[in-house]
Amino acid sequence: MTYFSKILLYLIIGFLAMWQLPWCYNFLAVEGSKSGFTLYSSILDDFVFIKHSDAGAVRKSLSGKEFTQNQFDSILPTFYLRQLVTDGRFPDTIKGIPVEPKMVQQENFNYRCVPSDINRPKIGLYSLLESMSKRVDLVMPDDVFRLTDSRIEFIDMKSNSINENKSQIFTAEMKKKGLVFPVKTLSGNPTTRKEYDEGYVMLDANNNVFHVKMTVGRPFVRSVKSPKDVTLKHLFITEFRNRKTLALITDTENKLYVLSPNYKITKVDIPSYDPKLNYITIMGNMFDWTIRITSKTEDNYYAIDNNTYQRIKEHKNKLSSNGIPTLSFTSSLDKFVKPRF
Repeated sequence: MTYFSKILLYLIIGFLAMWQLPWCYNFLAVEGSKSGFTLYSSILDDFVFIKHSDAGAVRKSLSGKEFTQNQFDSILPTFYLRQLVTDGRFPDTIKGIPVEPKMVQQENFNYRCVPSDINRPKIGLYSLLESMSKRVDLVMPDDVFRLTDSRIEFIDMKSNSINENKSQIFTAEMKKKGLVFPVKTLSGNPTTRKEYDEGYVMLDANNNVFHVKMTVGRPFVRSVKSPKDVTLKHLFITEFRNRKTLALITDTENKLYVLSPNYKITKVDIPSYDPKLNYITIMGNMFDWTIRITSKTEDNYYAIDNNTYQRIKEHKNKLSSNGIPTLSFTSSLDKFVKPRF
């Protein structure tokens, strides 16, 4: 009995060592990203960054030029809009285009998606808001919907019963427009904390995209023509303030696309983005997007033209790694607790 107890004790000690020692090493020795807060400046046609240290903040371009705080504000006029307006330094034109603060503010947007948003379990119940409410504010509905293998079903939350009439009306309209059940995936933003509602984008059994929302209590369904020889996979509704994009889409080759409100799909000129493995942050303005895509080994930035979605510039960073196998129970890629190396 003592022999087996010692074996068990040694196994536990070895298990804890595999778990904690690499974590301690990472905490003490591995450096974080060296890029700091990075944005593309259309004024300089270069990436600029600000990094804080014990000696103070350093503001530089990738070419090595340093800036004061006021200079940094001026080369990022869309980002530091409020500061420039407060100081009375907001320009009348940017890149030769007459601008006003309200116009710039309308075009600015931020977007972020992390792998755990994709890899988490799905409940399968969704709220469909009225997109043309008579009220100023959006209102949460009294029902939710679920998608079965053959139709959409609306369930009254108070009575926990299926609203057959509404379910049949929406199912008939979706099938009429060509949607084939079962729906593979969908994306929506069921909250009232936004300026407008675009319902959901859905990927049907034939890998075709459909836009589904409710207007004046009736179904609004539009089919989207997919690019030739492309198999779409992930959908992300956007609902940005400027209303220039309806959704972001990725395909099985990890290419990124923009779905515009006129239902045109345009490829974004970046090498690759896998929503299940990569973090993505987009900071957009009326001239360009700064797209940051982060993986375990790289932290890459791409400047993208706001109109054509073509790449203007790129900046790539390799992230440091200790190369030591590590045992952990959690991951930034999902919400599951399980042992993994």
